[in-house]
Amino acid sequence: MFKQLLTVLLAGITLIPAAATAGAALTELETRWLNAAAPVLAYSQRINLPIDITVQPKARPGDVPLAMGFVDGRCKLVLSMRGNPDAENILKTVPEAERALLIETMAAHEIGHCWRYVQGVWHALPAGFVETGDEQAQDGALLAESKAMREMRREEGFADLVALSWVQRQHPAEYGRVYAWLSTLRDAVPVERSGHDTRTWVRLAKNADGFGRGATPFDDAVTLWQAGLLNDE
Repeated sequence: MFKQLLTVLLAGITLIPAAATAGAALTELETRWLNAAAPVLAYSQRINLPIDITVQPKARPGDVPLAMGFVDGRCKLVLSMRGNPDAENILKTVPEAERALLIETMAAHEIGHCWRYVQGVWHALPAGFVETGDEQAQDGALLAESKAMREMRREEGFADLVALSWVQRQHPAEYGRVYAWLSTLRDAVPVERSGHDTRTWVRLAKNADGFGRGATPFDDAVTLWQAGLLNDE
C-alpha cells in the first residue's frame, strides 16, 4: 500500500531545477525516508495542508536531512540528503528495524511547523500570552538574535509535541521508545535555551496520557505547549 501511496505523493514532488538532470531520480536513501514518512504525508493530504516536497541536488553545510520551509503560502518539505553525512548519522545508533518509525516521527514534527504556518500563527504567542521581562544589550543585533532564538525554540517545542502526539495516536505501544529517543536527542543540545532546546516541552510529554483528548495531533499539542510557555521563559 505504501509503495502505491509513495507513487501518488511523488507526483507532487518539486525538484530544484539544478537537479532536473539524470541525477534527479530519487536515491535509495531518499526513497527510504519518503516511504517511512508516507503515513504522515498522506494525513497532511487528507487535511489539505499545502505541502510540496523538494529534493536538494546537493546538501549545503549545516543542512539537516529533513526540514520545512515556507514559500508563497505553501509549505516546502525539503530533503537534503545528497552529500550530507547527517542523513545517515542521525540514526546510526538505532537498529535498522526501528528507524522507519523515527523518520515518521520526524516527518510529523515537520508538519507541525506547516500547520502553524497555515494557521497564520507562525512565531505568534497564543491569545492571552505576552512576553515578560526586559532584555537589555548595547548591541541591538544581540537582542534581535535572542528574540529569534526564543521564537524558534517555541516553534520547535510545538512541533516536538505534535510528533509525540502522532506517535501516541498511531503507535501507542512504541511511545516510550520514541519518547526516550527524542528526549535523549534534546538533552544533547549543545547550547542551553538555543533554538532546539525543547526540553521544557518534551519533559511535559513524558506521560503519554497528556495526549489523545484533542481532535487532531495539533489540538493535543496546543494544551501542553501553552503549559510549557509558562515554564520556559
